[in-house]
Amino acid sequence: MNAALARFFTFVLTRRWWVLAAYAILLVPSAFLAARVGQDNSIDRLIVDTDPDYVATREFEKVFGAGEFALLLFEADDPLASGVIERVDRVERRLAEIPNLTANSALSVYRRARAGFEPTAEGAAAFREFATGTDLFRKQGLVGDRYFAVGIVIEVEGSDDRIAKLAEIDAALAGVEADLGPVQEIHRLGQPFVNAYLDETQRDAWHYFVVFLAFVIVLNVTLYRSGTALAAFLVTLGVCLAMSMGYIGLTGGMLTIVSPMVPMTILVTATATLVYIHSRFVDRPPGVPLEEHHVHALVNKFVPCTASIFATAVGFAALMVSDIRPIWDMGVWVAVGLVLCWIICFTLFPALQSVLRTPTQGEREIAGRSFERFAAWLPLFTYRWRWELVISFLVLSVLGAGALFGVPGLVQPMRILTDPVEYMSPKSELYRDIRRLQPMIPGLSVTQVWVKGDLGSMSEPEVLSGLHAYQQAMENDPGVGSAVGATTILRIIRYLSGAGDAWPTDPEAVEEAAAELEGFVGMEPMLQRFVQPHELAQSQLTVITRTAEHEDFVHLEEAVQRHWRETVAKYPALAGLTIQMVGLTPLHAKMAQNLVPTLVESFALTVVIIFSAFFLVFRSGTARLMAMIPSLFAILVMFLVMRLCGITLNIATILIATTVLGTSENDQIHFFYHFQEGRREGTVEGALRHTLLVAGRAILFATLINAGGFLAFGMAELPPIWQFGFLAAVAFVLSLVADFTALPAALWILLRERPDPEAASQSLASAATSQESGPAASRS
Repeated sequence: MNAALARFFTFVLTRRWWVLAAYAILLVPSAFLAARVGQDNSIDRLIVDTDPDYVATREFEKVFGAGEFALLLFEADDPLASGVIERVDRVERRLAEIPNLTANSALSVYRRARAGFEPTAEGAAAFREFATGTDLFRKQGLVGDRYFAVGIVIEVEGSDDRIAKLAEIDAALAGVEADLGPVQEIHRLGQPFVNAYLDETQRDAWHYFVVFLAFVIVLNVTLYRSGTALAAFLVTLGVCLAMSMGYIGLTGGMLTIVSPMVPMTILVTATATLVYIHSRFVDRPPGVPLEEHHVHALVNKFVPCTASIFATAVGFAALMVSDIRPIWDMGVWVAVGLVLCWIICFTLFPALQSVLRTPTQGEREIAGRSFERFAAWLPLFTYRWRWELVISFLVLSVLGAGALFGVPGLVQPMRILTDPVEYMSPKSELYRDIRRLQPMIPGLSVTQVWVKGDLGSMSEPEVLSGLHAYQQAMENDPGVGSAVGATTILRIIRYLSGAGDAWPTDPEAVEEAAAELEGFVGMEPMLQRFVQPHELAQSQLTVITRTAEHEDFVHLEEAVQRHWRETVAKYPALAGLTIQMVGLTPLHAKMAQNLVPTLVESFALTVVIIFSAFFLVFRSGTARLMAMIPSLFAILVMFLVMRLCGITLNIATILIATTVLGTSENDQIHFFYHFQEGRREGTVEGALRHTLLVAGRAILFATLINAGGFLAFGMAELPPIWQFGFLAAVAFVLSLVADFTALPAALWILLRERPDPEAASQSLASAATSQESGPAASRS
């Protein structure tokens, strides 16, 4: 195999200009396709389109219409003052001009009933009497002690359409916001504003890659001290990024809220691979021809680099077990991107090294010379403290497992955060508004109860009375802020006609209400939102709550079913009807919750696949098992850090285990590959020194690249993204510490050898001499 590889790399270096020309040609379509990649960071992208609840919600929307619910809150000391009502009226008239947008408020109801209404002092006084003469609007959250609310339903078709609609809303508010008068502030609340915020903040993700680029430049110049080496790195990474993103564009992919991890994972893995290759290249023994050494270095690093990239790629491909499209996409994109990077790193990069004549250590001394003394000292240190190191790492791992899975009676298992609002920066105005105003309003979470029956059943008097009783039961539930149904609209119609706002109990009055329903439903758009217009076979109850987490929605569904059973027992006419809870808000929580079993499965599959890769690369069963130790230790202790820092699992941090395992295993593969080289004819001590001298410096700098790359996410405004970056960096550093301490200590214990004091002294003396005299001698 080595002979075949040597012939291949000799061909690449000999035909280096052909290689550069081929990549120059491929770069043009790759860049074009990469530029076509779109972005949509809304939470809707996490929904699985085959999920039964999603299918039911879409069927529901075909009957009652679709849309995202929002509120415009006019905050004022007296929300019904004429100056406030005049400004609300102006805004509502502008909103009515926006297509696919419906605005409803107490004022819009009054305006439809009182044709010719003008917001004069007399008109505002009459409206005040109307709005305060019933508790219907207060219970719906449309009127409060210090606010007046306008409910909005926006039909959107994708991220760009949402942004355009919100821009039109801003334009409608602009005139009033320029002259607020008695209005203290106008607040924008609800799902479309949250989705737009998440979308806009993540469109600045390119900043992360600028930081990573600066980090690569500084590290490269510090380590290799060569402008040509830096140029070879940057060109190779640019081609890796262009071709990886080009594949996404070719397949019509759309970037989502978790997508910045895709190019960053590809870049850090590619950069680490280049560090391994170039570090071996610059380590040229004196007297060895450059071309011969170049081929030898590539052949020597081909197996460990290939195994590490394969393990990482297949580990991410394990995410394809997920039904959630962005997670599935992430797995495929990273896997394909890494395969492309593998090809590029072993073809384009060697050609660039040759064309640019990147120097070796015989021509220019590289940084890290003191590492040789460290390599001579570390085996003795890890032998002396082997038991203490192994036991302390085991204890920390157990504590990390307890932080993740919980301890019965002491610590609850880590739970996943599913509230999209918590994905926003606490410093943002929208986040502060939602958290401050939420106690004042019934809520922002909208759930629908879909009621289905036979043709014409919804206009039967007994059914209407039963639906009213059910609406009242839901509204009085402690977990519900407001419940609005067809009977709510009929009560408003009765109130407008002077018959009062209560649901009638007299059979004749109920018959009259049923007749009103049949008469109004064909021409009243607001009523059509709650009753099927022609067949009258379906109805819906909109339930507004402060519910955000998945567990709360489970409790809400239990309440929905319980109140229905109790109402059916009192109103037998409802027995022939069925109900189903639908809506995008509970779906968002459900999808985020479903990330847990999905990613547990993918993580377990990643472990199996990486272990299988070790099985092919390493002959030693001990090596196969122990190569997993540093990464598993880093992952478990990272969960302990999460618990101590108060960081929860969310749509980004839940991906860390798979990400860290897939990328940090590179170090262990290189460690054990060269440890086996040194172990063939030597002792444990000699094999450890050989490993550290050949691969230790590269492991150190590759880990710094991994940690620094993901730490660039610390610039993110969204908590899940910067938490992901911080925790990933912590995990990589922990893995590095384990590579250089726990791993050698465990090897000393399992292989039952002792260091040779005389050989150790000679090694330390040789390292000190080498550090004083300059470049080291040959290392195989």
